[in-house]
Amino acid sequence: MRVKLIGMVVDSEKRREIDSLRQSSSTTLRATVPEVEEILYEPYPLLDHGFVRVIDYMGDDSAIVQAARVSYGRGTRMVTEDRGLIRYLMRHRHTTPFEMCEIKYHVKLPIFVARQWIRHRTANVNEYSARYSILDKEFYIPSADQLAAQSSNNRQGRGDILTGSEAKRVMEILLADSEQVYDHYEEMLNENDQGGVINSNHNGLARELARMNLTLNYYTQWYWKTDLHNLLNFLSLRADPHAQYEIRVYADAMMDSVKRWVPIAAEAFSDYCLESINLSAAGLSVVKRLLAGEEVKQDNSGLSAREWRELMESLGKT
Repeated sequence: MRVKLIGMVVDSEKRREIDSLRQSSSTTLRATVPEVEEILYEPYPLLDHGFVRVIDYMGDDSAIVQAARVSYGRGTRMVTEDRGLIRYLMRHRHTTPFEMCEIKYHVKLPIFVARQWIRHRTANVNEYSARYSILDKEFYIPSADQLAAQSSNNRQGRGDILTGSEAKRVMEILLADSEQVYDHYEEMLNENDQGGVINSNHNGLARELARMNLTLNYYTQWYWKTDLHNLLNFLSLRADPHAQYEIRVYADAMMDSVKRWVPIAAEAFSDYCLESINLSAAGLSVVKRLLAGEEVKQDNSGLSAREWRELMESLGKT
């Protein structure tokens, strides 16, 4: 994860807090990873106002090995032996040793991305409270290259990029609606310059009610803590090319932090999960028949048309 602070990712007060944290240090007997220490607390900017940053972590590649062997420490084995064990564990889905490593992220993300993300129910989450605090006027507007029409063959995917007057009109709607709902939000809270709809003798509409008017593209924030096993499960779905772009950019940034944190485990995960394919019994049979020189077509493969298309794409035979 290369740190690239741009724009107003954090305000000056938050910047001072981050600098103060990064200037302090502690002596510890615990394992630390220099590559993670390099980026600790720093926000990695995503989308137009979002970010992800590592707040804390526990363990490293050696902790996975230590847990697998139930040893007293790092031991005297060579790194190549540790690498072989980690790859064996990943290959054969022996997941418990990976649960011994944990990491905590601070994430700023659009609400609709958060609602996708929260479906992964294997983490500890604490979200910014709009009952207690007032949300900032920060909303997500897609870049031009992400403004796409509905896919014609995928109910949850995107199709052709919108251009010309269509794209211009969509942008106008997104911007106008986002601006208007926040103006009304401030009015109901009695927070704008013109005064609110509530009598000046009162403090405005309760924050827990006023927030319901905001659209799903407004930003929220949370702390998200999970173990390595469940983080890799999250990344296997959200760092996939078929995942929605707006959540995939977060997964890609987190994958970069995993490569820094546990490089051997990250390599094994890429080899056996991200860059691999799963074959059904029928799909494996097709591969064996192809290797034997048999001519196999979809109608005699035992696969549905969609399964056949996906298998051929995976094998580079489109």
